[in-house]
Amino acid sequence: MDLRKLKTLVDLVSESNISELEITEADGKVRIVKGGTTNVITGMAPQMMMPMQAQAMPAAPVAAASAAADAAEAPAETGHVVKSPMVGTFYRASSPGAKPFVEIGDEVKEGQPICIIEAMKIMNEIEADKAGKVVKILGENGQAVEYGQPLIVIE
Repeated sequence: MDLRKLKTLVDLVSESNISELEITEADGKVRIVKGGTTNVITGMAPQMMMPMQAQAMPAAPVAAASAAADAAEAPAETGHVVKSPMVGTFYRASSPGAKPFVEIGDEVKEGQPICIIEAMKIMNEIEADKAGKVVKILGENGQAVEYGQPLIVIE
């Protein structure tokens, strides 16, 4: 990723009410986190590492701590794990008073809606990519989810 693009992304985060931005490209991964008056940039490819004035702390310890936290919160699940295809807010039902799409013990078919992820005010139905029985619901209703975060386990 070139420096002009990186500077544009930092400015975008600084000038908006976005608190965190993560972009993955072939040559690396960049994560920009807004923290008060500073921005933290982590996870850049080794050839892209450089000192930046906006950086609040070194990138390596933050990236290592982030990787350790990801490993700690993602225990190995048995069965097929449906993961979040995007960053957003996880919802089990189509509206606050509605019945959840699936419950533990329900049989689901491939292509059946199992939850919703709201991203940028757009409700995205997430469908089961495998038929089977729902054995675990890992997402908390109304909570933020990350890209690739396990949501539901199907056996």
